[in-house]
Amino acid sequence: MHKNTFSVVMTQVVHDELNSHLVREDLEEDLVFALWFPSYGDKRLTALIHCPVYPDEGDRQRHGNASFNPQYFERVCGLAMEKGCGIAFLHSHPFPGWQGMSQDDVVAENKMMGAVAAITNLPLLGMTTGSDGVWSARFWLNKNDGAYERKWCESVRVLGKNITSYFNNSLIAVPEFSEMFSRTVTVWGEDNHADMARLKVGIIGLGSVGGAVAMCLSRMGLARFVYIDHDEIQVHNLDRLEYATRNDLKLLKVDVAKRRAEEISTASRIEIETIPYSVAEVEGYNAALDCDVLFSCVDRPRPRSIMDHFAYAHLIPVIDGGIDVRFKNKRFSGVDWQCQTVGPERSCLECLGAFTWDDVATEIEGKLDDPSYISGLPDNHRFRRNENVYPFSQNLASLEVLQFVALTTACGGQDDFGVQRYRYNPGVLESDTEKQCCEKCGKSKLLATGDTHYKLSGRDAGSEVARERQR
Repeated sequence: MHKNTFSVVMTQVVHDELNSHLVREDLEEDLVFALWFPSYGDKRLTALIHCPVYPDEGDRQRHGNASFNPQYFERVCGLAMEKGCGIAFLHSHPFPGWQGMSQDDVVAENKMMGAVAAITNLPLLGMTTGSDGVWSARFWLNKNDGAYERKWCESVRVLGKNITSYFNNSLIAVPEFSEMFSRTVTVWGEDNHADMARLKVGIIGLGSVGGAVAMCLSRMGLARFVYIDHDEIQVHNLDRLEYATRNDLKLLKVDVAKRRAEEISTASRIEIETIPYSVAEVEGYNAALDCDVLFSCVDRPRPRSIMDHFAYAHLIPVIDGGIDVRFKNKRFSGVDWQCQTVGPERSCLECLGAFTWDDVATEIEGKLDDPSYISGLPDNHRFRRNENVYPFSQNLASLEVLQFVALTTACGGQDDFGVQRYRYNPGVLESDTEKQCCEKCGKSKLLATGDTHYKLSGRDAGSEVARERQR
């Protein structure tokens, strides 16, 4: 395991449970263990806090500070071995804000790190919460010489209907204020902007919708991006890609979008990683796991199924949108576009009908990139309805960005727009905030398990066809 950065994420439910136990009215410290599963991105290791393991009677001692007895640690080790996961040691400090470590904290974690690494083959995760519920976290990594090195996490994120991020300011600095985005910040405030701007945002698909999202977020002052798209700019894209011109034909979408985003960014410093692969391929898949929030701007079932998996198993919220243009007797008859945010406490993409596993299987077989298969489908088949125009894309992109603002800031008291659908006929925007997964849905069982049960990356026929065309 050679990762450059580290983070932690947990559901809002787990966060509330842990803080209810750790943050005491008498201001004494307390402790608890938890189990975590790893999420391995390209550059980042993220600990997915799966479940707390609360102390039984006699498992710990509280004396202003807190300490645990051997049987508690042994029980936790047994559970970690049984489930094949890592061990986190969490404790509280009686004052607010991001917490460092006292010498007693270091000694306590040093006593466990070797045993934890040997038993789980994963590093010990240490976490501290302040009296206001703010988290800090660190991994203890074996340097292969018998010594262990502390690696501070860049952030701890809490995901429910909203995402709350606790950043390590020494690793990800608060962004510099700029007059260029001063009016933007007026809406949701400097603190919200500082948190929003430091999130790593992945945009999957840099077509008409994804490109518009990317440009909008750059103008808003966001600073950390991953662009994932295997395709190049073609003539038929130019009526819909706001960042591209005739001079960009045959260039990769991610490269052209990056160049334009850097030109228009209002951030003092912008970082954009470009990944010219599908999210279904290992390069795109792992790069997406480095992100804190994902925009799903794709029109195929397989990428959507993967991002549905990310939203629950890896606790990365996904903002998804799609456009359905309809024709009757070869004449335009109507269009709907829909967007939604998926993750814990929200309905998944599968239950919303954004994809089916039969369609995913069809794509994996390569049929969606087989002209003979597509030409044999009825004219009104969903795989042949790929028409779209610039104003449709712009409206959908705007709705997706507003979903992102609600998710990250809850400004104006609006924290969840639900499932939004715009109907061109008769020109209305519908919203459903009550939509839930069906009873048979198994996504809740995947929460915070990472790729423990399955990994969805592999070969992608569409990407391979595109790379062959680009040669």
